[in-house]
Amino acid sequence: MRGNTVKNRKLLGGIAAASALVIGLSGCAGDRTGGATEEGDTEGALVGVSMPTQQSERWIADGENVQSSLEELGYKVDLQFANDEIPTQVSQIENMITGGAKALIIASIDGTTLTDVLQQAADAKIPVIAYDRLINGTENVDYYTTFDNYEVGVQQATSLLNGLGIVDESGADTGEAGPFNIELFAGSPDDNNARFFWDGAIATLQPYLDSGVLNVPSGQLDFEQAAILRWLPETAQERMENILTIIGDVKLDGVLSPYDGLSIGIISALTSGGYSADALPVITGQDAEVGSVKSIIAGEQYATIFKDTRLLGEQAVKMVDALLNGEEPEVNDTETYDNGVKVVPSYLLESTIVTAENYEEVLIGGDYYTEDDLK
Repeated sequence: MRGNTVKNRKLLGGIAAASALVIGLSGCAGDRTGGATEEGDTEGALVGVSMPTQQSERWIADGENVQSSLEELGYKVDLQFANDEIPTQVSQIENMITGGAKALIIASIDGTTLTDVLQQAADAKIPVIAYDRLINGTENVDYYTTFDNYEVGVQQATSLLNGLGIVDESGADTGEAGPFNIELFAGSPDDNNARFFWDGAIATLQPYLDSGVLNVPSGQLDFEQAAILRWLPETAQERMENILTIIGDVKLDGVLSPYDGLSIGIISALTSGGYSADALPVITGQDAEVGSVKSIIAGEQYATIFKDTRLLGEQAVKMVDALLNGEEPEVNDTETYDNGVKVVPSYLLESTIVTAENYEEVLIGGDYYTEDDLK
């Protein structure tokens, strides 16, 4: 899928994206179309939308975007947030099924724990869209919409390298020899995306680790060591505090963080550990949450990865609308996302590196935030 180098992967990704725009790819959900095969059958149909938590502003916005878009098309919506509790999410989905949902959009907490409840959905011929997080270990997930998560990891690592001056804005090496001391953080091990973020980032950083331009003073180089369960900021803060104890007087130049919430915890640990707010290491992130964008403007966090969840919600709604009208949703990837039972046909969206240099153009100019939002 990725080729032999990051550059090859980018080239192939560009070709694939261009091809998708021209011809599109399509998957097949069999006869699981919510029972709607004739025009008018979907009028007022109920769609269940299961989001993992309200602890993150990102998931609140996703849920609201999906709900409003579905309602604009005339669907009824049962939107539920599971507070990062797996039994709660399972129970909520069960209630959606028994409540007559004709389709399900699910952003899972743990992508391996929904096998039984999705069998109930399959028995009722209810199609399932995995939303941003792949649902694993079941054949009963029909489509998946997300961002190119490997590329997100590449972008996170590239922003770290750029902040350190190892590569320029075009991604070309500057000849900077370092060495730079960095530490690595990864996402939740029960989130399928976390591995893609990690793989993309490490593939980008590895040549510099091998050459000695980059050094990880804690020695914690494995995903399992770097992973932060449930993406919790307080867990990231605790791990960063432990790392500072391990490395002693070694000064950190950068921290690879895969999510803005973790970045906040990391920054808290660093400032408590003696780093001044105006002299922090280069710290990455993801999701362009308001607090972290403000942190970027203030010169604390260096970068984040912006994923326009308005487009993600729009794509999920398109998929549901197609299925409930007896059509096949558009996809642009039928090879990458293997959930252990099947390769789930997917639609991948693009993401953007955001720094203090371009946040106005990308976030305010793109009407994602207003100037007042970021004051």
